[in-house]
Amino acid sequence: MSTHSPSYVPKSAGAKWLESRLPIIGLVHSSFVVFPVPRNLNYMWTFGAILMIMLVLQIVTGIVLAMHYTANAELAFSSVEHIMRNVEYGWLMRYLHANGASFFFIAVYIHMFRGLYYGSYKAPREVLWILGVIILLLMMATAFMGYVLPWGQMSYWGATVITNLFSVIPVVGDTIVSFLWGGYSVGNPTLNRFFSLHYLLPFMIFGVVLLHVWALHVPGNNNPAGIDVKTKKDTVPFHPYMTVKDTFSAMLFIIVLSWFVFYMPNYLGHADNYVPANPSVTPSHIVPEWYFLPFYAILRAIPNALLGVIAMFASIAVLAFLPWLDTSRVRSGSYRPLFKMFFWLFAIVCIGLGYLGAMPAEGAYVIWARILTALYFAHFLVFLPLLGLLEKPKALPNSIAESVLKKSGSGMPQGAAAKPQDA
Repeated sequence: MSTHSPSYVPKSAGAKWLESRLPIIGLVHSSFVVFPVPRNLNYMWTFGAILMIMLVLQIVTGIVLAMHYTANAELAFSSVEHIMRNVEYGWLMRYLHANGASFFFIAVYIHMFRGLYYGSYKAPREVLWILGVIILLLMMATAFMGYVLPWGQMSYWGATVITNLFSVIPVVGDTIVSFLWGGYSVGNPTLNRFFSLHYLLPFMIFGVVLLHVWALHVPGNNNPAGIDVKTKKDTVPFHPYMTVKDTFSAMLFIIVLSWFVFYMPNYLGHADNYVPANPSVTPSHIVPEWYFLPFYAILRAIPNALLGVIAMFASIAVLAFLPWLDTSRVRSGSYRPLFKMFFWLFAIVCIGLGYLGAMPAEGAYVIWARILTALYFAHFLVFLPLLGLLEKPKALPNSIAESVLKKSGSGMPQGAAAKPQDA
């Protein structure tokens, strides 16, 4: 960013001693207190802080649950029941962890769609965006393995279906499946592998999140206007301006999470997972958790198994190439009339795929899944590249301060509107 934070000056003798040896207080001060942020950030920019809170919540509750969980195919289901019935506040830890996973994905999807709308993936924030995609992949792997751990009917058969997908990969597919299973079918070795990885991956996520925050602090925050910081008037200190917003949003988010935890804790789960795993009885309709449903719909929309798996993984991988697929020189969707329409079409497509992922793979559901899958990939591979060439964006404000004054109706600085700037 064009403005720099004043350095931290310790006052007490103890603080001076620590700062000269391990300047961690200075790092926090420069990164989260006086760090300049664009003054026009809205509440959509608070989901980064919410995600950090949710990650810490998942790690803490997960560690507590791991103390009482037994990673054994014969005992896993009963150990979960033991946590629910006999461990003091075990029910609270489990419901916080299970519903926390869903709310973690709610927050991350809102965070992503905000980035998509305001062009937060464009230069110089490409690495920041790619790290976010990596975090999403790690989250999905962690959530899938965690869903297997209760060892209920949906856990067992979900693990069987998803791990079998790797068998369609030529040459190495069967080897990968055998490694994941630890044998020739989903069983005790599979559960042990998944428990180990489920425990490890959140700490990997935390490490990538630190890189994500670091990558954010190099160019600074994007903003709703999508223009660069030019003067000190364009920014405010992170504290108290963003800390107050972050705290308020986090409190509202936790209140909603608490509603689910205390009043409808099983609403986002599946009833079949309260039945012990039975390899001899297949559930009538095997579905993953709701946050996987759009990708599950893409998988089932392709009639060829290998192409379906490729399409499913490509639907996530294509996000990493977004900074180069979007050819527009304007970041913010607020100044791109055509992009706005295609963005909301894309949002409807994602919701539609989520609905179709929960439906049986038959009849009109499959046809619509294929149509929406085509539109999903067309958004990235066709619409965005063409919009950058054909769309005529609105004129951008001269500065962030000007955009704030214009929005508040307090008057505007003199000067004509700026030309669309480079990303």
